[in-house]
Amino acid sequence: MRNLNKEFEHKNIEYTKLLEYGFTLKNNHYIFEQKINDNHFKVQIEISNTSQTSKIIDLSTDEEYILMDIKYASGDFIGKIKEEYENILNDIIIKCTTPNIFKSKQAKEIIKYIKEKYDDDLEYLWKKFSNNAIWRNKTNHKWYGALLILPENKLGIDSDQIIEIIDLRYPKDKIKEIIDNQKIFAGYHMNKNSWITIRLDGSMNNKEIFKLIDNSYQLSLEK
Repeated sequence: MRNLNKEFEHKNIEYTKLLEYGFTLKNNHYIFEQKINDNHFKVQIEISNTSQTSKIIDLSTDEEYILMDIKYASGDFIGKIKEEYENILNDIIIKCTTPNIFKSKQAKEIIKYIKEKYDDDLEYLWKKFSNNAIWRNKTNHKWYGALLILPENKLGIDSDQIIEIIDLRYPKDKIKEIIDNQKIFAGYHMNKNSWITIRLDGSMNNKEIFKLIDNSYQLSLEK
């Protein structure tokens, strides 16, 4: 049996989508079964609030096909079964989960605010940098915000503490006035003449941040 906790790490499981996908609910466990390899094997996946596991059953013996999770097992036959198996797991993760990268209360409240006001979801554009995401204006596809996780020293602070930040657009002619290098910094990984960075550690209240988000959204509409 394979433990899938790592595959589901930093993801929210959408249980309604599991049912839509074909899972059945039994005793608070969501169970999915699908035959593969011309009906000679069966994939079984079980998901609950506390665990996620999967296994392959050899239907000729009705026993678990343990070679699937032996590291050095190889060959064309095993490779074909493994490919079908992995494709099913990946498809479920793509269709039935959403990212859960940003943990701070302030980041979660910002994500909720933008969803409710602009109906925009975070977009995770970089597989190698899964803790970076952006918001894009639907009318012209311009970015108006980004959430990132990084050590404070990237902002010029003498600390290795990991923090969450938001990048926002800001008027070029006023940007020098707002940067104090305590709460607000020059845009990290953005054009420093037109973007600012805010630490999401409670040093700035949500009301102020929401105003800056609205301002950034309006700036993204400009040509």
